Amino acid sequence: MRIALGIEYDGAPFCGWQSQAAQSTVQDTLEAAVARIAGAPVRLICAGRTDTGVHALGQVAHFDTLAARPLSAWAKGVNTHLPASVAVLWAQSVTEDFHARFSAVGRHYEYVVVNRAVRPAVGAANCGWFPLPLDLAAMRTAAAHLVGAHDFSAFRSSQCQAKSPLRDLRRLVIERDGDMIRFCLEANAFLHHMVRNIIGCLVYVGKGRFDPDWIGLLLRSRDRSLAAPTFAAQGLYLTAVDYAPQWQLPRLPKRRPFLASCA
Repeated sequence: MRIALGIEYDGAPFCGWQSQAAQSTVQDTLEAAVARIAGAPVRLICAGRTDTGVHALGQVAHFDTLAARPLSAWAKGVNTHLPASVAVLWAQSVTEDFHARFSAVGRHYEYVVVNRAVRPAVGAANCGWFPLPLDLAAMRTAAAHLVGAHDFSAFRSSQCQAKSPLRDLRRLVIERDGDMIRFCLEANAFLHHMVRNIIGCLVYVGKGRFDPDWIGLLLRSRDRSLAAPTFAAQGLYLTAVDYAPQWQLPRLPKRRPFLASCA
């Protein structure tokens, strides 16, 4: 039997999603909790492995089990064995040809930056911070160069294991709400550090170091060494994963990161 789970977590206490020896990871924490309900070890496969400090509001994972349990046990039951920083939102039976990663047709990320001179205190582990003024119009003009199907090698980590750097960035919207700037991105898939590298480059444009056309030149160069440093992890959220209707996964309202420090 294959079970799919919808999951949210605060990434601050964890060393990322992927299981590591002698490290606290989301995968290890969830697998231990699910195993308590299954009565046997399980292995979870997720839609997108998040790095240390990165959060998720709409992560999806699946596991196989011989244990017959009501779906409520895989959600509410598992949650009784999880820390406050992780929660299973829903559980759904799926056929064995469903795969949390390979069946996904789209992924949504949001990056939150507090843009003010003084660093945030409340919510500091859940947002990025940049102290200098940022030109929203310039960043939006720069972002337009990235939308579409491109080779994103210039925004790819040197540790990225993806076979191809080609990705279809379907949406990149930048919004300001008081001291907070939100970058909302949607693509068929993302490369390792791709979102955080894009944010770093857009911030370079926003602070006036480069004009907006620099982003287009950088994209076409395919040279990561010409780009800005990778932006901080704590402001990044995996907000949703898209699947074809055939899988009949629950459709919850899309949630957005919230920060008490950014009223």
